[in-house]
Amino acid sequence: MKLLAFETATEACSVAVWDAGRVLARFEVAPRRHAELALPWAEQLLAEAGLARAQLDAIAVSRGPGAFTGVRLGIALAQGIALALDRPVVAASTLAVLALRAHAAPGAQVLAAIDARMGEIYSAAFALDAAGPRPLSEARVGAPDAIALPDDAGEWTGVGTGFAALDGELATRLGHRLAGVDAAALPHAADLARLAAAAFARGEALAPERVEPTYLRNNVALTLAEQRAQRAAR
Repeated sequence: MKLLAFETATEACSVAVWDAGRVLARFEVAPRRHAELALPWAEQLLAEAGLARAQLDAIAVSRGPGAFTGVRLGIALAQGIALALDRPVVAASTLAVLALRAHAAPGAQVLAAIDARMGEIYSAAFALDAAGPRPLSEARVGAPDAIALPDDAGEWTGVGTGFAALDGELATRLGHRLAGVDAAALPHAADLARLAAAAFARGEALAPERVEPTYLRNNVALTLAEQRAQRAAR
């Protein structure tokens, strides 16, 4: 099983090649440089792995939620390469990819959270099973005070920039249920590749044209009046 993975849904740009369990990856926090870096990295990684594009079985991509332009770029790259090669695409939730940054033991409960800007956070809860992150809640976007953990007993681990957003309000509010928090964690293409390889084996790959982004919100920017009102309320 050989695949190329693109993770560009946040301020981090990441690309990985999966070759029968071996992973080669590039990762850099590079806001607004995703379009500049992603394809050259892909070519470099394929060369390092000794693979031609034609040897790939699938292309993997993080479908969001995340930055509007980053999500669109990743999907466009994956679809373009997959269509050119006549290969399928495996799309994964950015929050599920992020959940693997917890590096927790199987059975651990993880709340993945990404700073969505505009006073909101993208979040979803997962249990880390042997097969990967199992959703315990739907992905959603909202203010920190609207985010709640499932009632399941046990401790949780928090991962993602959503815990640093808004002066760490989410981490403060849920701190009594969190065994640990990594508020600097960002999704990595190496984790995406791992998830995508398992999903491909389960027959979950899609035709390129069927891949759709996950945005969660209709508005991607506040108007100037909304920005002024938000600042005044703080």
